[in-house]
Amino acid sequence: MTVAGEMLASYPKDLGGVDAAMLQRSIEACYECAQACTACADACLSEDSVAQLTTYIRGNLDCADVCSTTGRVLSRHTGYDANLTRAMLEACVVACRTCADACGQHTEMDHCRVCADVCRRCQSACEELLTSLS
Repeated sequence: MTVAGEMLASYPKDLGGVDAAMLQRSIEACYECAQACTACADACLSEDSVAQLTTYIRGNLDCADVCSTTGRVLSRHTGYDANLTRAMLEACVVACRTCADACGQHTEMDHCRVCADVCRRCQSACEELLTSLS
């Protein structure tokens, strides 16, 4: 069992009808995406064409921040705010889609290919959770 799974299983109250497995997937996907986007931005800084990649680096870092924050919001259940959770998930979907599309234009760079794949998985997990909350 993962840390996110252990923490959800150990929560002393009801999760409010949220599917714990779906929530766990989203939390883990957000943190994985934040790491991949941070690493991809760093790898872009090492490319010879770094001057042409500044917009993509910014997008990677924006996506990393949104994913990290979304993972933290999804990890909190006391005083649950459904509107904020939905807004964070929606923002994460947009950030991941945007980053995946941008990195998808540079799949000749392995780090961009990996990042695009991870962003798409996170987008999908967040969309699935968002749909279940509606």
